Amino acid sequence: MQQQELARGLKNRHVQLIAIGGAIGTGLFLGAGKSIHLAGPSILFAYLIAGAICFLIMRALGELLLSNLNYNSFVDFVQDYLGNMAAFITGWTYWFCWISIAMADLTAVGIYIQFWFPEVPQWMPGLIALVVLLIMNLATVKLFGEMEFWFALIKVIAILALIVIGVIMIVTGFSTDSGASSFSNLWSHGGMFPNGVYGFILSFQMVLFAFAGIELVGLTAGETENPKKVIPKAINNIPIRILVFYVGALIVIMGIYPWNAINPLESPFVQVFAAIGVVAAAGIINFVVLTSAASACNSAIFSTSRMLYSLGKGKHAPVPLTKLTRNRVPSNALFFSTVVILIAVVLNYIMPEGVFTLITSVATVCFVFIWGITVISHLKYRKTRPNLAKESTFKMPLYPFSNYLILAFLAFILVVLALAEDTRIALFVTPVWFILLIVAYKTRQVKVEQEAAHLN
Repeated sequence: MQQQELARGLKNRHVQLIAIGGAIGTGLFLGAGKSIHLAGPSILFAYLIAGAICFLIMRALGELLLSNLNYNSFVDFVQDYLGNMAAFITGWTYWFCWISIAMADLTAVGIYIQFWFPEVPQWMPGLIALVVLLIMNLATVKLFGEMEFWFALIKVIAILALIVIGVIMIVTGFSTDSGASSFSNLWSHGGMFPNGVYGFILSFQMVLFAFAGIELVGLTAGETENPKKVIPKAINNIPIRILVFYVGALIVIMGIYPWNAINPLESPFVQVFAAIGVVAAAGIINFVVLTSAASACNSAIFSTSRMLYSLGKGKHAPVPLTKLTRNRVPSNALFFSTVVILIAVVLNYIMPEGVFTLITSVATVCFVFIWGITVISHLKYRKTRPNLAKESTFKMPLYPFSNYLILAFLAFILVVLALAEDTRIALFVTPVWFILLIVAYKTRQVKVEQEAAHLN
């Protein structure tokens, strides 16, 4: 029955770069200016705290996935430990999270292309990108891994270039229009908390959203050549990546420019490259964020199709969604997700921006839910299967304290979302999504029971 299983076509280098790509979002390239403006240098602490929590979430996810190599995604272990309804709600919620990310990123692709070709209508590049990514995802899982490898590599090179150039500028005291570059810029403009604790707390929403997608490496477990070796390595490297790519890049940016001289509406990367006389700075960063958006959309097509495949196998979605091609790629699930994303492209074309902001805010709340469910599943696994946990070679550190710490942090994030006006509405709308899912599940259960009774 080999035909019924997903292909294990992802190599170590693919998974390592998918892990990096998941940890580096467009939020760093474009959103960093806004988060620096909000929190000042204390943004470094926000990234360190959120990064540490995300690492613990990934350790819980890693231990769960490696406890049973037949798990393809969250749905499988949630069903095992929290039951059918929790699996149904979790699977469809995660699917929705990535559909909304794809919508956001296809819009972004259109905007970034207009930077070079202003006469091209915004919806067209997004449509072309979607078709190309679908074709490549249909080929083989190895091709998906190859695309993500190169997309992530571009992001890594851009950040490392910024850090190397930035350190040289700081060491040589390079003079910008805001004064000399120096590490003292971090604390000599109102201290580390120039906007007080409130500004620091508000920054967590943007910081956490930058980490959305970090769990994607967990979804690759079912298609990785040597998961027991590759997955722990990818997860254990996350803290180093956060320190280098986020904290390192932000220290350099705020060392070159005082935090209050960074334009919140512009990418700080553009500002730094422009300062050293790189005429094409804006164009280079535009290319990086374009590939970053394409990468996120690629990840969305991959993850939503795998989630539908898992939902189908667990009888939480139509069974035809589990159909695999000769290359063992879930083709029907890929087509279904792409069609829904395509509807989003059309809606994006005709609907105002307000709706779009709402959808992405709701997705943030949903990601908090997914991470919370993962940690609760881990608690249940440790309590109900101590023998299996004893055999684990990749244990969650500081269990169970770390589990409760994560849940407390996620509750804190929901409070932060309630503080900001543009995200507060998502907290009121998201329960509607969960109510709809519960109704859909109950309706489906009634139908299944009726069919079973009819057969008997």
